[in-house]
Amino acid sequence: MRPESVIEMLLLWIGGGIVVALLLVWFLFMTMWHVAEPNEALIISGLREHSSPDGVDETLGFRIVTGKGTFVMPFVQKVRKLSLDLREAELAIDCVTHQGIPLGIKGVVIFKVGDDFASIANAARRFLDQQGQMELRVHNVFAGHLRAIVGQMAVEEMIRDREKLTQLTRASSGTEMEKLGLIVDSLQIQEIDDPTGYIANLGKPHAAAVASLARIAQAQSDQEATQKEQEAEALKAEARRSSMVKQAGYQAEVDRAAAVAQQSGPLSEAQARQEVVVQETKVAELEAQREEQRLQATVRKPADAKAYEQVTLARSERDARIAHAEAEKQEVELAADANAQRIKLTANAEAEHVKVQAIAEAESTRARGLANADATQAVGSAEGEAIRAKAMAEADGIKARADALAENQDAVIGQQLADKWPEIVEAAAKPFASIDQMIMLNGATGLSEALAQALSQGVTGLQLARSVLAGGTRHDENGNGAGSANGDAKTTAKDTKKLPGSEGTDGT
Repeated sequence: MRPESVIEMLLLWIGGGIVVALLLVWFLFMTMWHVAEPNEALIISGLREHSSPDGVDETLGFRIVTGKGTFVMPFVQKVRKLSLDLREAELAIDCVTHQGIPLGIKGVVIFKVGDDFASIANAARRFLDQQGQMELRVHNVFAGHLRAIVGQMAVEEMIRDREKLTQLTRASSGTEMEKLGLIVDSLQIQEIDDPTGYIANLGKPHAAAVASLARIAQAQSDQEATQKEQEAEALKAEARRSSMVKQAGYQAEVDRAAAVAQQSGPLSEAQARQEVVVQETKVAELEAQREEQRLQATVRKPADAKAYEQVTLARSERDARIAHAEAEKQEVELAADANAQRIKLTANAEAEHVKVQAIAEAESTRARGLANADATQAVGSAEGEAIRAKAMAEADGIKARADALAENQDAVIGQQLADKWPEIVEAAAKPFASIDQMIMLNGATGLSEALAQALSQGVTGLQLARSVLAGGTRHDENGNGAGSANGDAKTTAKDTKKLPGSEGTDGT
């Protein structure tokens, strides 16, 4: 081989050895170099340490490294890690208080290994291979101390000052936790269970007082609202009453004007209606009084009785219930008074309306009565005048006929007979109507004679009337009076009735 080739191969071997040596050194360095994370501590044991770290009064025999790197000799030294992270232990402990009341305390303890070397050394000695048992150990420590502290306190004290319970527990367990190398970041009492209900009973008086205050405030608010509502209703009722009174007055004036214009209505009916209205007004007043008494009996007295019952029952309860009952009593009384006032105002308004209406109807009826009286008087006067005029006319007619009869008896009598001649003939022929069979001996001549005899009765009546009138005239002239003429006329008429066919003359 050439010398150049040997040199090259030698250089290659030297270079390869150097690289291998460097790699070996790097591997050994990485194997021996250990770095502690911020949340952990390295516990290095194997070679006894004769120096003590800062804050440690004794020689530990092992080395503690935090936050930096260190060399650990393989196969000679051993490195282990101790976690400095936060840990949490749940507490659920049954305790008995100084009063002998069982309670269940639930809380949480947040702890960690202390950052100083003494705490790390103490924790390493106790938990290095049992880091998972820290929570159980801490729970047992706090359970004992918490039971001892709760046994010296009362329930009320724990409820009012839970921070005191926490501070006492941390203070009493601080020494033991320090020996374990642990520090407590936080201790919280989350819940206090009361299986006997003692705490609930403690809170009931305060809750009742608060509820009572709330009810009192609500009752006062309701009372004020009810009072305002009743006052508003009273004002409304008063306004309605005023409006009704004014309307009644206006209506009365309208009715009075209409009554004066029409002049109708009897006064007696108005007086009777007035009496009826007065009685109705009295009845309305009595009904209003009865309604008021009914309200007193059905609303006011039951309300007073209810208020008295509530007050009596409230004496056995707390002061809050007494105030609530009094508020309800005042509210009921205000409601009853407001209702009575409203009913009274309504009754007064109705009575006033009825009274005004009665006065208006009385005025209207009186005007109608006066008008009817005047009308009746006018009608009576007119009828009297008519009767008087009719009588005067009849008297004038009779006088005129008497004068005419005295001057021309024959004409008057003839006219009378001419007017009554059909009736005279009918009366003269009436006897023939009842004859079933008549036999005339002298035939047609006999029938003519019979008819002539019947018709002659009218002539006989005419002569009789003329003689009577003539005799009456003579008697009047001689001063003998009408009595003799009348007597003669009666005698003549009596004699005439005996003649055949006299029914026609009598009819005349």
